[in-house]
This record gives sequence, C-alpha cells and structure tokens, in this order.
Amino acid sequence: MAIQSQTEQSGAFRQVLHVGAHTLHADTPTTPGGEASAPGPHDYFDAALASCKALTAMWYAKKYGMALERVETIVERDDSRERQGTYVLNVKLAFHGDLTPEQKQKLHDAVARCPIHKLMTSTTIEVVTAPLDPAGT
Repeated sequence: MAIQSQTEQSGAFRQVLHVGAHTLHADTPTTPGGEASAPGPHDYFDAALASCKALTAMWYAKKYGMALERVETIVERDDSRERQGTYVLNVKLAFHGDLTPEQKQKLHDAVARCPIHKLMTSTTIEVVTAPLDPAGT
C-alpha cells in the first residue's frame, strides 16, 4: 500500500494524506510557519504506537475470551534528546472491563509486543528517497 501526501495549498505547510480509502491531514506548529491545523508527523508516529497497543489488547482479549470493553492509551513524548538519538515515548494504559489482575497482566504483556512497538525498538528501518516521476508513480 502506498501512502500519498500532497501540499494542500501552494506555499503552505499543510498536507493532505491518502491512506487507502482514508484522508488525513498533517501540519506543523505555528513556530516554523504552519497553522497547527492538524497533527504533525511526530504526532502520527506516536499515535501509531498508542493505537497499536490498544488494538493489540482488543485482539488478545477477543482471542482469549476476556471481558475487555475498552482500552485507554496515553503516549507522552520526551523529544528533548532527539537530536542526540534518543526519543522517549512513555506509555500508560488502562484496561476497562470485568478483568482479573492476572488478565490485566497478560494484556500488559501482550501490548509490550505489539507490532509497532517491535518495529520502533528492534527493527532497522531503511528509508530510500527518490524523485517522483511525472506520471505520479
């Protein structure tokens, strides 16, 4: 699947993103000249982790017949050392439903292995940037 991003208006920062049948927007804060009208790239990166952990918990609970009703995930970013190579995401989770302490622990164990967590912490990611040909491919 390809994700497409295009500048929405000439000279502006705001982007229109197409992810399959979904349309999202991205912008920068006002400090570098954006309008803060949509989440920024770092927000989407952090949100990928938050949603993956919640979705993993729901999947795990359904698979094992747990009474998980909903998940709350809060991701707090500490990017103060990003330029030195350290980007810290503190994740807090709450599992709601008629769950035993043992089930909650199993859910915590499961979300620690969610695909995005693994991708962010144990995978070498290579980014290859190339010009887009005039046909848009």
